[in-house]
Amino acid sequence: MPHRFPVGDFMSRAHLKPLNKQVIVITGATSGIGLAVARRAAKAGAHVFLIARGQKDLQALCEELQATGARAAWAVADVADHDALIEAADKCQRLFGGFDTWINNAGVSIFGPIRDTTLADQRRLFETNYWGVVNGSLVAAERLRDRPWGGAIINVGSILSDAPLPVQGVYSASKHAVKGFTNALRMEIMRDNAPISLSLVKPAALDTPYSKHARNLTGYAVHNPQPVYATRVAADTILYCAAHPIREITVGGGGRLIASLYNALPGVAEPLLAKFAPSLMRDKGSAYAPDDDGLYDPTEDGLDEEVHYPMVRQFSALAEVRKHPGIATGVVAVLAGVGLATLLLNQRTGPTRYQALRGRLNPRGWVDTDGLRGRFEDLAETVRHSLSEAGERAHDLTDDARDRGSRWWKKTEKSSRKALKKHGKAARRYAEDAGDYARTHAKEGGALLALATVAAAIGAAALDARRPDSRLRNIGRF
Repeated sequence: MPHRFPVGDFMSRAHLKPLNKQVIVITGATSGIGLAVARRAAKAGAHVFLIARGQKDLQALCEELQATGARAAWAVADVADHDALIEAADKCQRLFGGFDTWINNAGVSIFGPIRDTTLADQRRLFETNYWGVVNGSLVAAERLRDRPWGGAIINVGSILSDAPLPVQGVYSASKHAVKGFTNALRMEIMRDNAPISLSLVKPAALDTPYSKHARNLTGYAVHNPQPVYATRVAADTILYCAAHPIREITVGGGGRLIASLYNALPGVAEPLLAKFAPSLMRDKGSAYAPDDDGLYDPTEDGLDEEVHYPMVRQFSALAEVRKHPGIATGVVAVLAGVGLATLLLNQRTGPTRYQALRGRLNPRGWVDTDGLRGRFEDLAETVRHSLSEAGERAHDLTDDARDRGSRWWKKTEKSSRKALKKHGKAARRYAEDAGDYARTHAKEGGALLALATVAAAIGAAALDARRPDSRLRNIGRF
């Protein structure tokens, strides 16, 4: 009875093994992507089981891998033949006890207008590209669903399943079919709770013999338009999916950009592709070879992994971001922080923002010493002026008291000289007391006036502190 897991958790429950503990089946293993995957899987320590149509190249590749110490075996099979794939899977079961990952990579292509492509050629292309994926996926799924730890199925599609191109119309249609089949099968696997990871890898243009093995109806030599990525970039991504459950991944940012334009603005993209794609695919440096293709028969022209385009990209940032989202998120966060800091330091104040922040953090700028010194000088001057006025008032009061005493004295003298003689001393004493009283109260009045002036200064400082731009208020902050 198949091992079952909760719905929706099948990809994390597949228990994909490390590559050095896996048995990996590869279709289309003697050329291009399949050849690169076989060599890198064997180098990583995996046991590899190779499937292709050409026996000569299969034997040569198997001997090459075994010479490096790897365990490898092979089976001749056309992926369009369901029974032949069943026999190949049975052979892998006998030799290795089964498999952990099945990679559907085999494919062929046709360059030329759809109206110039015979229906027989179109059916043959679909037999390999679409039905080969269907046959391989069904054979692999039946065996993996019975394994307690499950396994992985990896279907190699194309970026042309997102953005079709003229001249490769039939090939684009087959890759659209592969994408639809893969997504539908994945949902059925979820529904059945089978512990199987099903991935779709969509390479952009690669440095492979793909165009040389394709049937060419254009009348001129063709090649993949730039940007072109190294075959190993796609191979490494496929092997990553063998050990990590990934639903869908694109290899090559150039192809993703074209696909995004097509999906967002098809009315703009289609006229552009119709006009420029055919000329971009034309290879003016090679001879036209219309009869040398692998549509019906295998091409045994050696183990060609690459054809060496003049400019080949060795890295796909898009694929790496998809494989390592955590690292990519961290890098984006750091870059965003740097950009935000740069923006803040250049707003309005421009280059002076840093100096402004530095000045605000400098304690010497917290208090306006010159302004505060000026205010205290004004306050001292006010106090001195007030004291001077108080002294003058006290002098005036003294003079007034003396005048009153003199007038009173004269009046008393006129009224009675005798009384003056009798009370002269007392009057003189009263006059002196009155003078002392006037002088004393004059000093008290000056002191009160000085206190009133100081209180007014303090009140003015308090009112100044209420202002938002007050320097005295900034003193309190720090």
